[in-house]
Amino acid sequence: MTRRSVPGRTDHIVVVGAGLAGLATSLHLLGSGRRVTVIERDPLPGGRAGRINRGGYRIDTGPTVLTMPDLADEAFAAVGDSLRARVDLIPLHPAYRARFADGSSLDVHTGADAMEAEIERFAGASEAAGYRRLRSWLERLYQVQMRRFIDANFDSPLQLLTPDLARLAALGGFSRLDARIGRYLDDERLRRVFSFQSLYAGVPPARALAAYAVIAYMDTVAGVYFPRGGMHALPQAMADAAVRAGADLRFGQEVTRLERSGNRVTAVVTSEDRIACDAVVLTPDLPVAYRLLGRVPSRPVRIKNAPSAVVLHAGTDRTWPGLAHHTLSFGAAWRRTFDELTRTGELMSDPSLLITRPTATDPTLAPAGRHLHYILAPCPNTDIGPEAAEWSDLAPRYRESILKELEQRGLDGIGSAIEEECLVTPADWQAQGHAAGTPFSAAHTFAQTGPFRPRNLVRGTENAVLAGCGTTPGVGVPTVLVSGKLAAARITGQATPGPGRARRAKAISEGTPS
Repeated sequence: MTRRSVPGRTDHIVVVGAGLAGLATSLHLLGSGRRVTVIERDPLPGGRAGRINRGGYRIDTGPTVLTMPDLADEAFAAVGDSLRARVDLIPLHPAYRARFADGSSLDVHTGADAMEAEIERFAGASEAAGYRRLRSWLERLYQVQMRRFIDANFDSPLQLLTPDLARLAALGGFSRLDARIGRYLDDERLRRVFSFQSLYAGVPPARALAAYAVIAYMDTVAGVYFPRGGMHALPQAMADAAVRAGADLRFGQEVTRLERSGNRVTAVVTSEDRIACDAVVLTPDLPVAYRLLGRVPSRPVRIKNAPSAVVLHAGTDRTWPGLAHHTLSFGAAWRRTFDELTRTGELMSDPSLLITRPTATDPTLAPAGRHLHYILAPCPNTDIGPEAAEWSDLAPRYRESILKELEQRGLDGIGSAIEEECLVTPADWQAQGHAAGTPFSAAHTFAQTGPFRPRNLVRGTENAVLAGCGTTPGVGVPTVLVSGKLAAARITGQATPGPGRARRAKAISEGTPS
């Protein structure tokens, strides 16, 4: 079925934002022969996947988990480049370590045999057999969803009506995630490992559609990687490839307004310049994008935003042997935790935490003999939880409570071990322009998924396209990269931008100007 695309000339595109979505969009557009100018308010690329250098520590400010690297490679390939030629991707074994309140622990492997053996050790042969059946289901779920429901632009819910919708229903994709996982695994601890990912989508496992288990597929089957040099190495490599392919990247400029003629944007105005354009791609969070466009699309109900997070970046003079690269530290509570995050708006009374230790894989991210720890504590967003203004007093107290909890979970002396730190709260996310103080944008409720999610074409402006986690297909590094590809397709009118790719790739390989 033909999808709508931007009408008229699309020779020169201005992309607002050099995060992963903006850079993916840019690479796909460059591969189609468009001229691309990228405007970024920060002094370096990355957006949420930024970088702080402090006291010799190189701190990634955003996502810590890289899955589905082939989706990033698609963007590089659009300009005849390669992800693996620019970034050293290190597969993580284990992908995660899960630690539970009863003192047990489980290494999460993405290899089927290794994971089956680990589950048999952890919970017995019956659960290991259940894992094999679960893995097969996750693989089939992903195959059905990727082509039709993730890597796809929608103009109408009617476009859902394909044979793949029936296949998804037959796989139980419209049942509840927690119950569906429970068909394969009885052990409640294991069920957590394969369902906690729904929190990224902003919906508790008991209420999330089973279709969101596709995130668990990415985390537990497809493989987890870490770029040498930190997660920021990915957007930096994308920016370098874009420049080599002819993009004009301008950093340290804030977009202040869009000039219009009728229903078309004719120029992007920054704090320093005015850039005429044929079309614009907006990658900031939805409130910022809609403010620039001068209108908020009407919806039957207000957008519901995902929970937020408090992140403590800690550079320490020691580490703890029980920590893997990624460690999931689960509290005893589960359902109550999700109620607090999504309904009552309270801080977690028994928190589950993600602890990332990037120096376990790349020691160069810290001074010699030192270590980096990234501690993420999910928390309510500012719509239902503490407001942004409250966090100035709340932040130091919550920091202390997190450190106390970590001490009780075996990270002895972590408070005194910290040499450099950066604490990020919902107030900081909100100050960066993220709705409701959450970096995870609009929650993936049924009414905000697929064709019901805020679309990447906005009525009233025929040559503006959205990209990023607030629009199609949604939250997470893989889906944000896809959003850039889908935004480019809205401009080129092609499912995968391509007419000019061979020509541009040849020009790059020969070292000729674009």
